[in-house]
Amino acid sequence: MKKGFRRIICALLAAASLMLGGCAMGGATGTNTVQGNAALDAGEYQQAQQLFAEAVQNGEEEVLAYRGLGLAYMGLAQYEEAENAFRTALEYTDDHMPENKMDINLYLATVQYRQGKYEDTVETCDSILEENPEGNADVYFLRGASRLNLGEQESAGEDFDAAVALSPEDYDLYLNIFECYSEQNISGLGGEYLQSALNIQGDDMEHYYNRGRIYYYLENYEEAQSELIGPVEEKYEPAMYLIGQVYLKLEDYEHALDMYRQIQDEFGPSTQCYNGLALCAMASEDYSSALSYISEGLALEGTDGEQELYFNEIVVYERMQDFATAKTKAQEYVQRYPSDEAGQKEWTFLSTR
Repeated sequence: MKKGFRRIICALLAAASLMLGGCAMGGATGTNTVQGNAALDAGEYQQAQQLFAEAVQNGEEEVLAYRGLGLAYMGLAQYEEAENAFRTALEYTDDHMPENKMDINLYLATVQYRQGKYEDTVETCDSILEENPEGNADVYFLRGASRLNLGEQESAGEDFDAAVALSPEDYDLYLNIFECYSEQNISGLGGEYLQSALNIQGDDMEHYYNRGRIYYYLENYEEAQSELIGPVEEKYEPAMYLIGQVYLKLEDYEHALDMYRQIQDEFGPSTQCYNGLALCAMASEDYSSALSYISEGLALEGTDGEQELYFNEIVVYERMQDFATAKTKAQEYVQRYPSDEAGQKEWTFLSTR
């Protein structure tokens, strides 16, 4: 999955629970729908999918049930199934549900984009803006990203500017725009948005962390490290993870290893930490330790962060020149994450060996 869209999809999924009790739809009362919403909140998308499927079968609140089913498929990166569920949810809405129609249409536009249906995404965003002329930053962003992929650079820039005007202090938005331009090999234009993000005012830990993120994507790792020192000293968890990535980029594997161990000691084990430890081991060609870290990470409960571990497992076996195992792992990976372009490339490469 594209990094920028991993962030926006995670943000949309996190925001989903805020709309579950919307006045127009009403709160969920069906047993499976209530349990499905709880599974969504916990990030247990496979369980949520099963619960919402049962809710649909049992005839529970259709808008909520199909919307939840779409969100579960979205979390599982099964975007075609998600699109079908969101379209069905919309069929059950009426004119008394304008906010909820906009909510579902936004998810619909997101999964259309993930499938490369850029013209459909533009059409869905247009329909949202027709009914809600005041706009929404995510809608303008998705339409701009789609237009950029369609080669409409000028209109894409207008949409991105409109998004930023609506959410001028949203660091994720600036980073998403940057990555859209980077994917089109015009990162210079995207860099202008990141420079603008550095003008956001704030002196708390979150602002220092976010400025560190901006410098990280600008590949100015020394400045990133400088911004992150304060939050790291205060044990601000996101900053500790990010400075670990900075150390990896600087090839300072000793400090990276130490940071990931500090995070484990302070906050407990996580897939993200084990992935960082595996990257440190891979850099020193200690592939046995790398596989051990990956195995420990995959043994943790939940699915958050698993994708990176599975991908790096393929890379480790490649570097060990165990291409047979790497090929098997790559095949399993593309079955789990069929929309991931990097995984498809690895599978294609290994299939030829």
